Amino acid sequence: MFVCLFVCLFATNQPINQPTNKNRAKNVIMFLGDGMGLPTVAATRVYRQQGINPAEKKNYLFWESFPNLGLARTYNVDHSTPDSAGTATAYLSGIKANLGTIGVTEYVQFKKCSNMTGNRVESIVHKSIKEGKSTGIVTTTRITHASPAGCYASTPCRDWEDRVPDDATDCTDIAQQLILDDRNKDIKVILGGGLKYFLPDSYSNSTPPKVNGTRKDGKNLIQSWESYQTNQSRSYKLVFNKQALATVDAKNTDYLLGLFNADHMSFDADRSTTDEPSLADMTSKAIEILKKNDKGYFLFVEGCGKIDHAHHNTNAYRALIDTLAFEKAIESAYNNTSPDDTLILVTADHSHVFSFGGYGLFEESVLGYASSVEPSLDGMPYLQMAYSNGPGYKVRRNLTGNNKDAMDKDFVQETAVWLAYETHGGEDVPVYASGPWSHLFRSTEEQNYVAHVMMYASCVGDYTTKEHCVATANNGAGQTHSFWAVSVIILSNFFYFLEKF
Repeated sequence: MFVCLFVCLFATNQPINQPTNKNRAKNVIMFLGDGMGLPTVAATRVYRQQGINPAEKKNYLFWESFPNLGLARTYNVDHSTPDSAGTATAYLSGIKANLGTIGVTEYVQFKKCSNMTGNRVESIVHKSIKEGKSTGIVTTTRITHASPAGCYASTPCRDWEDRVPDDATDCTDIAQQLILDDRNKDIKVILGGGLKYFLPDSYSNSTPPKVNGTRKDGKNLIQSWESYQTNQSRSYKLVFNKQALATVDAKNTDYLLGLFNADHMSFDADRSTTDEPSLADMTSKAIEILKKNDKGYFLFVEGCGKIDHAHHNTNAYRALIDTLAFEKAIESAYNNTSPDDTLILVTADHSHVFSFGGYGLFEESVLGYASSVEPSLDGMPYLQMAYSNGPGYKVRRNLTGNNKDAMDKDFVQETAVWLAYETHGGEDVPVYASGPWSHLFRSTEEQNYVAHVMMYASCVGDYTTKEHCVATANNGAGQTHSFWAVSVIILSNFFYFLEKF
């Protein structure tokens, strides 16, 4: 027993007595793995162990070595299983919202524009800008998609990316908000996909990124952004491919807009390494630019939003590969910052109805079929990874156990219920944390608690006069505050949920 205890204690990546860091967080980087629930983390870890690169075998993913870990309850106000819009409002603005809505309170219903006045909310991006910090947004989805839009937009409908209905007179499309709203004009780094939503439908370009504009109002928002930078005498760059991004001189560039695909960027398994930058490429360039600000920065990195897309297609292979690409970006960011003054969070907005099991042997790829420890009652082989619902229902049980098929990147896993599109999961998601005040993530909390911890640690929004903020304005040394200092402030937001859930 003593030997077992000794091995268990010292096999961990963490010291037994982990100190708390109560410094002011000069910088905050939030990494959002869209749809990256714990089954995705575990399956990716096993996939790595099984030898995607034998020279790099590890028994954990990089962020699993972070010293603090909590759980976030993800439900929207009106749905027990959430979407990426309502959750983005929670973890970026600090309040729970309805499914499909972004940057608004619960009093705004999906697709209802009539109640927007007085119900728009500010995100941590806006609050960081007010304190003189630099801000950036990086994603592999369309920059106007639900998660990144949570940084800057207020809308009753996540789908209004390039237009709004004629009767939505108090609403503006998401792309237009990003470029033309005054509160967003100081966002310094914007990198992702979705170029088509910024160009008029008369615009067409046949060179990468190939794009046909979709805007019906005739506006060219790319030109609008560039004209504004010029009129403000700013140093800026506008880029559309990997090479152009790589050549950006961060020392002489304060504002950067890069859109690398007409729609979402490619899955990492399919990405053209000459045309599209990797998530790590974009994250590194963003940090190079943002770190020039002595007051610090807030950076949101959705990496990869394509994890979510792969799961919706019940295509586990692409989900795992994008999770590994996510890991590279996180490791790069961690190695180019200091945990003394940079709070890094890794979390998900929601999970998926994805699981893996079946008592597979380690020498059997997690992508393939399970061993016969627990044979199926119909005598058919079954996969180690599966989904509760989705498009894989019809054909999977007709297979004969050919692992070659299961290794194909286009292979879709079997499902119990036949749907055209797999759904999200409703369970809690992990929050991995490193850096100042990361010890506040050691419990199960509401998802909007995440936003308040980031604001509290970095002294923005309602937290500018907290002791550690005032005392560390010059030297960065922290004062002691309890976990409850944050919880009490936001507790009022949750009272009515006690009856609801």
